[in-house]
Amino acid sequence: MPAPVIIKKPTGNHAPVVFDSPHSGTHYPDDFDYVIPLTRLQWAEDPHIDEIFAAAPESGATLITATFPRTYIDPNRAATDIDPDQVAGDWPGFEDVSHRAKAGVGLIRTASGRDKTPIYERKLTVAEVQARIDAYWTPYHTAVRESLNDAHTQSGAVWHVNCHSMSRFWPPVYQRAERRNTNDYTLGNRDGTTAGVEFTEFVRATLAGFGFRVAVNDGQKGVELVRAYSDPAAERHSLQIEINQRLYWDGRSREKTDGFDEQKKIMTSLIQSICDYARAQTR
Repeated sequence: MPAPVIIKKPTGNHAPVVFDSPHSGTHYPDDFDYVIPLTRLQWAEDPHIDEIFAAAPESGATLITATFPRTYIDPNRAATDIDPDQVAGDWPGFEDVSHRAKAGVGLIRTASGRDKTPIYERKLTVAEVQARIDAYWTPYHTAVRESLNDAHTQSGAVWHVNCHSMSRFWPPVYQRAERRNTNDYTLGNRDGTTAGVEFTEFVRATLAGFGFRVAVNDGQKGVELVRAYSDPAAERHSLQIEINQRLYWDGRSREKTDGFDEQKKIMTSLIQSICDYARAQTR
């Protein structure tokens, strides 16, 4: 197994910007102990998002990526986001179990797909869950937190972009009447609490300028990584971006489509624009 987290520091003109891709990991740990076909787990990956945002360092930003899959442990969930019924033994901190954990998509994913097929034949032990937190979740969060703190210390402000892909269909957790997701991109700032209006609108307008449909806080509003390290009043802005997989990925063949190069080109341009924006704000 590779290191759980890859941190690529800026190689270009430094900008106080951090991109992270928590769900593009494809290295499945030997102790996963899943009992469903691997392809069912791979559905949850954000395929090639780390590649699509690969230009971040040369534009002056930091790029952080996870190498492990979110189905093993999800860095975009709080470390306490566990349904107690999923664990064999007493686990502290079950005061408020989220709807995601109850649906089997919390910190430790226990179900796959719309039919909620069980991933395990048994409950994980407390020791197993804690080991995953210590070896995977904590290093990822440490990398994000320290990178954001370093940029903020150096420049007095920081802009964080949390990078994902989204399905062409709305997952059942969103309980949409219409199943098809018509958004090309969705930006999330948790209803304005994690990133300033100006920055959010800058990113929205930049993407819309390429001729795509861009939504804000529509279904995907952002989860733990934008929540945990944001404070717009202190010039700590965290924004989630979701790219619709139909723009670049064939889920059935699990192959890139002809749109992949276009999306990489567009995101490379967006990265440069965000870095230019951040440098201009901190001169």
